[in-house]
Amino acid sequence: MESISSVDPSLASVPSDESTLSVPSEESQAKRELELLARNVQYLDTALIQTNVARLSQQVAHITGALKSTLARVTGQGITEVAAAAGVAAQDGPGPSSNGADGTEVGAAKPLDTVAPPGLAPGGVTGRAKVQKMSAEVVDSNPYSRLMALQRMGIVKDYERIRNKTVAVVGVGGVGSVAAEMLTRCGVGRLLIYDYDKVELANMNRLFFRPEHCGMTKTDAARKTLQEINPDVEVESYTMNITTLKGFEAFKSSLLGPDGNSRVDLILSCVDNYEARITINQVCLELKQNWMESGVSEDAVSGHIQTLIPGVTACFQCVPPLVVASGIDERTLKREGVCAASLPTTMGIVAGLLVQAALKYMLDFGSVSGYLGYNSLKDHFPTMEIKPSEACVNSLCCQLQREEEARRNSAVAAAAAPLHEENEWGIEVVSQDETPSINPAAATVSAPTPAPTPSSVSISDLTEHRPAAAAAAGTGTTAATLAAGVEFSMPTERGVDAVTLAAEGIGQVEATTEDLMQQLLSLSAGGRSL
Repeated sequence: MESISSVDPSLASVPSDESTLSVPSEESQAKRELELLARNVQYLDTALIQTNVARLSQQVAHITGALKSTLARVTGQGITEVAAAAGVAAQDGPGPSSNGADGTEVGAAKPLDTVAPPGLAPGGVTGRAKVQKMSAEVVDSNPYSRLMALQRMGIVKDYERIRNKTVAVVGVGGVGSVAAEMLTRCGVGRLLIYDYDKVELANMNRLFFRPEHCGMTKTDAARKTLQEINPDVEVESYTMNITTLKGFEAFKSSLLGPDGNSRVDLILSCVDNYEARITINQVCLELKQNWMESGVSEDAVSGHIQTLIPGVTACFQCVPPLVVASGIDERTLKREGVCAASLPTTMGIVAGLLVQAALKYMLDFGSVSGYLGYNSLKDHFPTMEIKPSEACVNSLCCQLQREEEARRNSAVAAAAAPLHEENEWGIEVVSQDETPSINPAAATVSAPTPAPTPSSVSISDLTEHRPAAAAAAGTGTTAATLAAGVEFSMPTERGVDAVTLAAEGIGQVEATTEDLMQQLLSLSAGGRSL
């Protein structure tokens, strides 16, 4: 053994069993060898041995996990697909797409695996299998029970409609990554994520990303994590810079469906610069696509979300940011060694407000604000509606405004038109003071005479509308006809009928009110004289 030979060079060669038996003098040498071995064992570092054993265990666990992952991929995708994926990964790095000359990744989207073995998420990650239909059953194994409770409580009419929705999240940073995770946990049908940057340790103050993601593109890291969270969501990741000419066209084409129209229900803008916002604004105007914009201030204590509907609300160029409106180039504000502040609390709050508005918009519950701000220093949430500007610098926005105005005018004209052009029965409505027609061929529906309100009741009104039975019982004369739809009958439960009322009640007399007052005065004077 090396340890023994290093201690005593004379023991480098160990005699054979035959020589040991044949030469009795070598027994002492064997005994001395055992003594040296026992002495070396005493000097072994127990802590070092335990550390090495722990490292070895970790390596074994890593190899075991890799073998399980490979086996799962072979089971779910086939040996050919796994070999092809391994070859692409070895050739191009973390993503299967290639980059253009300008740094824009122009490869196809990378959708999630569509098949997973039972008990495994796509990609061999331990998780759950796909759920074919959302259920409201309250069991621990149902990932949608608490979401479907919104339907049972009357908040949402049909929550499962979210599986038919497609949302694009542009910018997978502090706000976009959290928004994408929330939408994934809510079970949105398809999610498109866009970014061009890579994960760095400087991003660890935010939510979602983890240290092991460093060096990966944000879209690949987000896709991997979202895939593990909810395999029911179809995720398409695009690593591209949308502000370049090539990126603009690639971004626009990725939003189109087979029919040439937008296949996206809503776009969430979570970018951090003016150029990217202008790009999204232009694409949405060209596709007539509704979108929501979000942002966090550089001091990380305030933020906002805004809903933009082309032609109906202001586009992003109708009311530009103050810096841009002042003619200042946004890029000149950045200084070397100076970065914007970032708080995970503010990022999470703005992302929550954004996804909450998106859910209300897509599932038709509650009200969606045109603009919702957040000021953490004062706990203030201002809201406002921002109307489009007729002087917008974007000609396409002005054109959509004119189209929307024409649509509204046509809707108003349609509402003012008669409901029925033909009037076979000659029915018409006349005002109260018009003389009703007596032509039998043209039956007239006249508005009934309203009963006087308590605040405008007069003596003549009471006489005009008093019950006919009471008037007839008191005076025997015919009283005025009651208003249409009004009926009168005497109460009989307490024995007061028309005969009793005629005998004991006070009927109509010819004396005026002035005569009655004189009689009261004379009675009062007679009482005082007594």
